[in-house]
Amino acid sequence: MGERSAWRGAGGVAFLGLISTCLGAPHAEAHVKWFCGYDVAQQPRGLSAVFCAQVGELVGFAILALLASAALDQSRVGEALLGALDRVTRSLRINAELLVRVVCAFFFTALWAKGGILLTPELKTTSAIVPWLQLAIAICLLSRKTLPFAALGIVILYALAEWSYGAFHLMDYPIFLGVACYLAWVGLKLEPLGGWRPVDVLRWGAAITLLWASVEKWAYPDWSFPLLTMYPEMKMGFDQEFYMRAAGVVEFTLAFALLWTPLVRRAAALMLAGMFTSAIFEFGALDAIGHSAIIAVMLAVAADNARPQWNGRSALLVPLAYAAALVSVLVPYYAGHALIYSTSIL
Repeated sequence: MGERSAWRGAGGVAFLGLISTCLGAPHAEAHVKWFCGYDVAQQPRGLSAVFCAQVGELVGFAILALLASAALDQSRVGEALLGALDRVTRSLRINAELLVRVVCAFFFTALWAKGGILLTPELKTTSAIVPWLQLAIAICLLSRKTLPFAALGIVILYALAEWSYGAFHLMDYPIFLGVACYLAWVGLKLEPLGGWRPVDVLRWGAAITLLWASVEKWAYPDWSFPLLTMYPEMKMGFDQEFYMRAAGVVEFTLAFALLWTPLVRRAAALMLAGMFTSAIFEFGALDAIGHSAIIAVMLAVAADNARPQWNGRSALLVPLAYAAALVSVLVPYYAGHALIYSTSIL
């Protein structure tokens, strides 16, 4: 088999391998900044190096998978699958708000007990007030009436982290703003606004977080190389350069899928929940704490049985929408980095 054919075969295996993640495949999704050295200000790999033939072919496989999934969503088989998913997740759907509140309360209690952390393990602080704010947030999560105060506390922590680490670094974590908005919305008993519901804010916050994080896998793959050396089984037999390109495409695709048709986004949420959960077995308590909130969000999205109206052209729009999403994330990432840190884009 020629090198080009080998890439295609490897790309298909790498992408389809993510489907088996939730079934116990030895693949884990760890946040590299929690475990390896990094320098946010360093020169990222230029766009000309990022978009090589391998990435292009992997994107092609991803779009084909999304096309097939979106077409399935519009079929009778897709409707039957959605019905089955509704039945399986009924209990989770009824208790979705409670799940998010309990897991977030665990998260902030763990941060309070650990001390020295703002929101995620790499966001350090020496403030003596922050742990007590985290404990107050956890307590406020116990009652629906005090959820707006919990939301305000999360926004304050996010602002403190942005002040200390910069806006570019905190673009890794807009999910926390999504959670804060969700809690305030639920606590204040606000009505849906323009078709938007609290769970939609969670979904978009998670999607933006993961879309941004996927670019990091292309821009700074070397950050993850020490982790791949420590856990070679994560590479699934591929070389580390190819693995990081594939991992970026897979994460971007699943994040994009969270914004697509009902069956596609719910399936993507289940896959992502499986990926983050599998990482806990590899990386332990630190990962369990750090990823607990996003796992709860993914489960809430997977249980959401809303059926927004999508016409039969939704599948045909996949390539255009995917390309638009790539541009919408890559341009702010590289342009923002160049503006803030005076680095090169190409």
